[in-house]
Amino acid sequence: MTDVTAAKATRNMIFLVLVASLGYFVDIYDLLVFSIVRISSLKDLGLNEQQITDKGQFIISVQMFGLLLGGIMWGIVGDKLGRIKVLFGSILLYSIANFANGLVHDVNTYAIVRFIAGIGLAGELGAGITLVSETLSKENRGYGTMMVAVIGLFGATAAYAVAKFGWRNAYFVGGGLGILLLLLRIGTFESGMFKNEKNSGAAKGNILILLTNWTRFKKYLFCILIGAPLWYVVGVLISFSDKFGIALGAKTLIKPGDGIFYSYIGIAVGDVVAGLLAQFTKSRKLTMATFLLLSLVSVHFYLSSKGITPEKFAVLSFFMGCTVGYWATFVTIASEQFGTNIRSTVTTTVPNFVRGLLIPIIMVFNLFKVHYGDITAGYIMMGLLTIISLLSLSQLKETFGKDLDYVEIS
Repeated sequence: MTDVTAAKATRNMIFLVLVASLGYFVDIYDLLVFSIVRISSLKDLGLNEQQITDKGQFIISVQMFGLLLGGIMWGIVGDKLGRIKVLFGSILLYSIANFANGLVHDVNTYAIVRFIAGIGLAGELGAGITLVSETLSKENRGYGTMMVAVIGLFGATAAYAVAKFGWRNAYFVGGGLGILLLLLRIGTFESGMFKNEKNSGAAKGNILILLTNWTRFKKYLFCILIGAPLWYVVGVLISFSDKFGIALGAKTLIKPGDGIFYSYIGIAVGDVVAGLLAQFTKSRKLTMATFLLLSLVSVHFYLSSKGITPEKFAVLSFFMGCTVGYWATFVTIASEQFGTNIRSTVTTTVPNFVRGLLIPIIMVFNLFKVHYGDITAGYIMMGLLTIISLLSLSQLKETFGKDLDYVEIS
């Protein structure tokens, strides 16, 4: 390879990582903008305090269901038609939904549009991580996926900042960001592994490959379960921190939007530490286990903070964010577990199924809350999810440095 060719290849890889990173930036922006504007937007639609909580849980559950369906759809498209098709189709659908979201005037329309936005968002992270994992060398792909997560997670801080100018404007800006990203993606190139696999004769994007083989299905299920605590922390403990604040005896309103802002700064920091730790130890499993245990500690500090103040909440949100900053490591583990002909399906569905787990998590949490109250229910759920995640992690093989150029035989 000549110096000119090598330089061009390096530029292409940097551009690919940048495009994937900005895609995840927009993904996170929209995924969390509802949690940030939930109270203000639903109050503007005329809901009372209890309705804001109940309908807020309903809308976020509908959004997560859209992510579940979209994850399956875009994952299959990515394996059958290519990763690039997903990057264009998903962001277009997301952008249209976001513009529509700024025009809603009732809860049901709000929920329907969030469902459509969820479908659109579902393809971003999986397609981006798959492309980066298959393009960068096996020694360096961890750095690439780490950068995708770090840049992407600052989408939460952008959503927090823009939301100060009104919840409708926050959705309009999100749609605009999607269109800009769509234009930037013109010129991105397809994964070389996908191109090579097209002529292999192996079944592509067939989810039955996962569901009809018990060994593969278990591995797939374990990949999903190891990420459950993260979305419980973000989707329940922080997104509904106004209610936890009341239960802890806070004298000042605890704002979920503030928690989202500080926790995602923490998650970005945690992702850098997790990525570097995995590269240093050459073990993604050890990194995941370390962070899962640390997240249990951080949640204990949060749930035991009697008389919590907004300042202390900000610090604890950052701390909790740092300890659940294993998102890139978790998604990379899933990507490395399966062959090229099913990798996009896995890498796209796994993070969205984790997000979708928020639906049963909220249901079970509410059952515990009825009997034990917010704080005890919070402890029980975090303990159960951590145990499940650690047990699932123990059943997965270490994949650091694994050659990904292979296919799954159906």
